[in-house]
Amino acid sequence: MAYRIIWITGASSGIGKALAELYAARGATVAVSARSADALQALAGAKANIYAYPLDITDADAVPDTVRRIEAELGPIDLAVQSAAMWSQMGVDEFDTAKIRRSMEVNYGGTINVVGALIGPMMQRRAGRIAIIASVAGYIGLPQSLAYGPTKAALISFAESLKPDLDRYNVAVTVVNPGFVETPMTAANDFEMPFILQPDDAARRIARGLDRGKFEIAFPWQLVSSLKALRNLPYSAFFGVTRRMIEKREEQKRASQEASQG
Repeated sequence: MAYRIIWITGASSGIGKALAELYAARGATVAVSARSADALQALAGAKANIYAYPLDITDADAVPDTVRRIEAELGPIDLAVQSAAMWSQMGVDEFDTAKIRRSMEVNYGGTINVVGALIGPMMQRRAGRIAIIASVAGYIGLPQSLAYGPTKAALISFAESLKPDLDRYNVAVTVVNPGFVETPMTAANDFEMPFILQPDDAARRIARGLDRGKFEIAFPWQLVSSLKALRNLPYSAFFGVTRRMIEKREEQKRASQEASQG
């Protein structure tokens, strides 16, 4: 599928930025949004066909205004990629209700704002694709993911609910479930991140899946297949695995502390 006008949120870094650069190199006109105006201007300054539209996706009034500006200045949006998100590592020892609410406000509530602003014009045109960046963390409840995982599970369910209705209007929905990607968001993680990918690699995989019109784009396959298998286990077995994850993490923390103490 050829996308002429593309809008990408969360485009100041990570997957969003890599996708913007990839599609700009393909010759598409790319509108980029994020809260960081300086980072967006730097991205737009590097490519003649990238245009900066600073935006906080949690601002319910600003999101539809931004969509109207993009379509008035650049043309109808063919593909929108909602990549903006926040990550907070959290277990019960760090339980923070404000951070949990904020994660849901940004990751889920922000996506609702973006999709809500897009579907009217796309349904009227009977054309367009909306891609929602969720995560493999949304497949199952994982340790240390109290604030993040539930937001991604909500996005997967949201995309599944959207698709049948929007199909009737020829508006396509894609949910993207990446594993670990080396971004500023994951830089602070103090645990092992298996099969971690670079943003450029993730962007190529996403673009390839979008070209094929896939509903779910998930990678890397090793992590995806492992987590989907865990999802199908009886709870007795599933919680045995997650308990072992916690034990392994504690062992690694003790080893790290002992090493630092000489």
